[in-house]
Amino acid sequence: MPLYHVLATFFLASGLAHAQTLPPDQARQVDKVFEKWDKTDSPGCALGIYKDGHVIYERGYGMANLNDDVVITPATVFHVASMSKQFTAASIILLAQQGKLSLDDDVHKYVPELPDFGERITIRHLIHHTSGLRDQWALLGLAGWRYSKDLITDDDVMSVVTRQKALNFKPGEKYMYSNTGFTLLALIVKRVSGMSLREFTNKNIFEPLGMTHTHFRDDHEEIIKHDALGYEREGDDKPFRMSLTNFDTTGATSLHTTVEDLLLWDENFYHPRVGGPAFVAQMIESGKLNSGEVQDYASGLAFGKYKGLPTVGHGGADAGYRSDMTRFPEQHFSAAVLCNSAEVNPGALVTRSRTSFSPRTSMRLKQLPPKNR
Repeated sequence: MPLYHVLATFFLASGLAHAQTLPPDQARQVDKVFEKWDKTDSPGCALGIYKDGHVIYERGYGMANLNDDVVITPATVFHVASMSKQFTAASIILLAQQGKLSLDDDVHKYVPELPDFGERITIRHLIHHTSGLRDQWALLGLAGWRYSKDLITDDDVMSVVTRQKALNFKPGEKYMYSNTGFTLLALIVKRVSGMSLREFTNKNIFEPLGMTHTHFRDDHEEIIKHDALGYEREGDDKPFRMSLTNFDTTGATSLHTTVEDLLLWDENFYHPRVGGPAFVAQMIESGKLNSGEVQDYASGLAFGKYKGLPTVGHGGADAGYRSDMTRFPEQHFSAAVLCNSAEVNPGALVTRSRTSFSPRTSMRLKQLPPKNR
């Protein structure tokens, strides 16, 4: 049963309207949603439920590290895969606010090594997945890289992107999820600001918001305290095996964070300490196709509905990591679920009403239900 189904009746009846903590009976029902993962011999999830800028419930279920019997807590750090994209987009929007670039600039202005496809590709196209650029994971797979086993760097991504001869479609004609675009956005942040995406987000987003356990990991050998290891298995009767990322590339992925830190980011959409109201408005501005059709995707954020209520959020899936964060903006209510098992579908735990995971072409995602690819 999805988390929001458990909370919906109580919430819509205004029982949570002024809650500072989740009532015990509701907490028990929430825990039941995660009971499959609430074990000492299994990976699991961290959960954060937020209302009016406060954590009203947080808990860890399962183990962060099966080698050493380390339990998951709300302070456990997770790789959150494509949830990273909203922070990459946020960096671009902040640079635009500073007058250092325009969302309508041609990408070739900052990435001249990108082939001339005979079409103008803008930064806005990259943010809204309408560039027509082919996805980096598919290209790397075709070139022989083994996803999550071979090290993948920004240079590796650029080596396959710059050898492309054509686009999938004319920029702006269609929406097609492309991780490539967000790797290029991270490169643009570096070339415009003189700082890596990690450095820029630390200085301009995470430190100002007090997100002390959040950063873009751009060194796969880095040790991160309280970091969850990713796991997968081939069936319920099979043992778990470690399934870790092997990335030195950021932008499309590689953010590490906690459910506690994500509250601070979530609250910035209501009381913006970073970027101000104009920043928030830009972050949630839907993309448009050349035809004028409005997308259900903004800047690393997807729009949906649950029981008629508007939602904003994004999920992620890499190796043995799964994540989802969904916001109900009209109710000032959100939940984040961060997991370290490839079996978990956090979007289904949160709500079955929208697609939560990012479209991916890796073999790893063939294990997920079709609606989540």
